[in-house]
Amino acid sequence: SSDFLQIETFSDVWGNHHIFSAVATSQSLNDSLANRQIYFALTLMSYLFTISVNLTLILTVCVDKALHQPMYIFMCNLCFTGICGASSFYLKLLLDLLADAHVITYPGCLMQIFFIYAYVFCQLTSLTVMAYDRYLAICQPLHYWALMTVQKVALLLVLTWCLSLLETAVGLVLIARLPICSHHMTRIFCTSWEVVKLSCSDTIANNLYGVMIMFLHLVQIVVILVSYVHLIRTAARSQTDRRKFAQTCIPHLVSLLVFSASLLFEMLYSRYGSSSMPPLQNGLAAEFLVVPPIINPIIYGMNLQQIRTRIRLQFTFKRS
Repeated sequence: SSDFLQIETFSDVWGNHHIFSAVATSQSLNDSLANRQIYFALTLMSYLFTISVNLTLILTVCVDKALHQPMYIFMCNLCFTGICGASSFYLKLLLDLLADAHVITYPGCLMQIFFIYAYVFCQLTSLTVMAYDRYLAICQPLHYWALMTVQKVALLLVLTWCLSLLETAVGLVLIARLPICSHHMTRIFCTSWEVVKLSCSDTIANNLYGVMIMFLHLVQIVVILVSYVHLIRTAARSQTDRRKFAQTCIPHLVSLLVFSASLLFEMLYSRYGSSSMPPLQNGLAAEFLVVPPIINPIIYGMNLQQIRTRIRLQFTFKRS
């Protein structure tokens, strides 16, 4: 009566590599064929909508040279990471809804973990970089273009991805070394904490690394909050700064709050959640992979006048 991901470890060894398989037996996924087709259609529509709104924003910025500015480039990076995170969840879920036996290999589970956590870390770092960009644009407008050069933008993007991928890779190596001893995972998607709980060996290194990663990203959140203290002080001085703050900083702040709340809920549920209503809880736990990738491009597209005007012109031209 509950959602489980059953992992069976086989002793078959080819070379020195063990073969793992996982079979998901879920009440919500093992419904009737008609219901699964409805779920599949709704899931596919949600995924395609997520891809389309993010790609629309990215292509709009790429096509219009007037939008080739640091703020819009960082926004495109945020949308691209949203596509990666949503794809890591939706594609496996769509396959499960089509299949009678929901199978995922252990390497496939680790691959899903890699893409999910790369998305999480990259989103947090991107939001930090965007807060820094807004701080320079509003608090130091005379020095903005001297400080935020093309080389600086490229360096920040490279550091964002390199740091995020390094964090993810180290965590994945620590997970992959653990022997799997249990057979049940209360998730419809793989997470590091769920896999760590399946191990019967010492997980102190994984726990310490998790604490270190949490501390690192808490520092990033503190940096964002400090930058917003300065932004609010500066914006209060003039009508122009208040308008600039409302137009460019509020979407960023909403994105940060939505993503942080979704991620915090997933973390708390993973460690302290019960198994009383598995379908509902699995859906809520996946919120950080579903809601931010949809909300971010919509918020930026509606609130940023240049983006909104360019999209309106594109659709008007197509209709003509």
